[in-house]
Amino acid sequence: MTKRIIKIEFGRSSASYKIAIGASLEHVGRWAQTSLNRGGGKIVIVSNPTVCNLYGAICERSLKDAGFSVSTFLMKDGETHKSLKTAEAALTHFSKSGLTRSDAVVALGGGVVGDLAGFTASMYLRGISYLQIPTTLLAMIDSSVGGKTAVNTAFGKNLVGAFHQPKGVFIDAKMLSTLPRRELTAGLCEMVKHAALSGLELLRQTHKHLKTQENELTDLIAKNIAFKAKVVAGDEREALKRTDAKSRKILNFGHTLAHALEKATNYSYFKHGEAVGHGILYAAELSKSLALLKEKDVELLNDVLQCVGPLPSLANIDEKKVFDAFSQDKKNIDGALQMVLLKGIGKPVIVPTTKIPKSLMQQTLKQLFKKWS
Repeated sequence: MTKRIIKIEFGRSSASYKIAIGASLEHVGRWAQTSLNRGGGKIVIVSNPTVCNLYGAICERSLKDAGFSVSTFLMKDGETHKSLKTAEAALTHFSKSGLTRSDAVVALGGGVVGDLAGFTASMYLRGISYLQIPTTLLAMIDSSVGGKTAVNTAFGKNLVGAFHQPKGVFIDAKMLSTLPRRELTAGLCEMVKHAALSGLELLRQTHKHLKTQENELTDLIAKNIAFKAKVVAGDEREALKRTDAKSRKILNFGHTLAHALEKATNYSYFKHGEAVGHGILYAAELSKSLALLKEKDVELLNDVLQCVGPLPSLANIDEKKVFDAFSQDKKNIDGALQMVLLKGIGKPVIVPTTKIPKSLMQQTLKQLFKKWS
């Protein structure tokens, strides 16, 4: 049924779980029984209309055949709907469906759905089980793994949330065939991020796939998940004081600018991965300006990202508004942002913004805007 299983193991055995890669959605019911260690009980599928129309019936049928009683909560698509208002609607649905502490939530969708489902599962009855069935490339390799859940608010992205590990993650790469091109591009940008942090081997494999489409995408998905799983297992809750190269904070490479771009455009212009793509270029240029990263490595990252697909233009975006948004990033600790930079491919370093001249950050941002406008 499954080509590969990756297990994330934490100090708390109750938080550990398995990621099934290469399985077919028709078997999700049996997988849910194994992951939840039971058959029967109630499940609420959290999804959106687009994904539900494609995969909802298959998922529901398989879960019912496995003995579960199933209902569905549909949220609107897009980051603007990953909100406290939507969370309250979902929680109301859970209550009306009669979910108890022994029941579960299933996230069927991309990162927005997964974040909302995980957040509401962590809140309902002080925490119930949930399962992740990611349907986008970005969600498969990133947001579904690691237990970060959150919603957006007027004061920033993902500033209200909780760490709540799923009981399992189920990945059927065949779902990617129905993705719009921009969604694939967004996920591929996140792959480039992982590869830049992991090392030259994964970056070269990623580059080869982007140029030739020769190597199996499922294999790359598995390697990306294995990389993230290793980082997450060593620092589950992103310890505040850790600034070493194995800190979970390194996964925020490219995200400082990404979150600022998303906030400045009201979460309606960029796909998250597209914003991360711009953020990678910004962090690389800043690393070079600080004499951390060699020019050839910056050029390599640019070459790889060029193969991903076109990123949205930065024209007509208020540069000052973007820079001001840096100060509201949730990575702000003791008055300083923790910037993830590179001192080589596979060599992340965490640098507080108190050690980076503000003028250099602004100048680098100005150059990026000029290049991509």
